[in-house]
Amino acid sequence: MAVAVCSLVWSAERSGPGSQRIVYDSDGYHLVRFPYGAVDEAYDPWKMHDPANGGGRPSTFPDARSGLIWPSHHGWGVLSAMVFWASDSRPREYRARFVRNPLSADYDSTATTDHATTSGGQYRTYLWQMFVHPGTPVGLKVSARGTGDARIRAPLTFAEFKLAIHTDVRRPP
Repeated sequence: MAVAVCSLVWSAERSGPGSQRIVYDSDGYHLVRFPYGAVDEAYDPWKMHDPANGGGRPSTFPDARSGLIWPSHHGWGVLSAMVFWASDSRPREYRARFVRNPLSADYDSTATTDHATTSGGQYRTYLWQMFVHPGTPVGLKVSARGTGDARIRAPLTFAEFKLAIHTDVRRPP
């Protein structure tokens, strides 16, 4: 079975802590942004994270479009992510979700996970599977919540977002 892969990486150490400024959208989540090009373990031979995707003008990191993966094929998508939050005493809960078409007002949140804080930094991995299609981008959105569900701009230190598309999904005869 053929697999098309896109792997994105962002780190505060390499890009600078201010390069991933937490900005909450109206849904209370931040779309995680990723730099373009070969960075660390980034891998994108299918150009699913190309700055030309999704608009008339090229995107530039860290604008909102830099948070999108544009599937190159129809198929069964395996989405995975890793998010590291800096140690911060304000949040009581951390959330993450995979989203179809995250820049649209009627986006489709396909998987949401939340967890209570632990002492120190917060280090999490996430996995979800779904059908993906060219023309419908996917993104990773995160949120840190405090008392009374307050949105906290807790800093991220590291993030990865990956899509593996199984392009030869079998159908019964």
